[in-house]
Amino acid sequence: MKIKVGDEVVVVSGKDKEKRGKVIQKIPKESKLVVEGVNIIKRHIRPTRRGQESGIVEREAPIFSSKVTLICPRCGKTTRIGVRVLRKSPREQEKLRFCKKCGEVID
Repeated sequence: MKIKVGDEVVVVSGKDKEKRGKVIQKIPKESKLVVEGVNIIKRHIRPTRRGQESGIVEREAPIFSSKVTLICPRCGKTTRIGVRVLRKSPREQEKLRFCKKCGEVID
């Protein structure tokens, strides 16, 4: 996945279409992301200890990474992400993400 924790994304399809939020958590094995304020579910919690309250808790559920698109921090548009390899030395290299629309390095 080319999206990282802390990136600003927008949902492209589904019930939360066009909602924006920051990536809170990344689940690469399932190819899913947890985005702040998107895909809110309700869970009924029972008290597990004495004195703990039960109730209904709202929280974010994972969403497939293919349903979100990165928002470029420089141009503010939704964009695809490219990867450039920066060679520091013959044996050392670094991968940099860049915006396909404006060409600005994201990392």
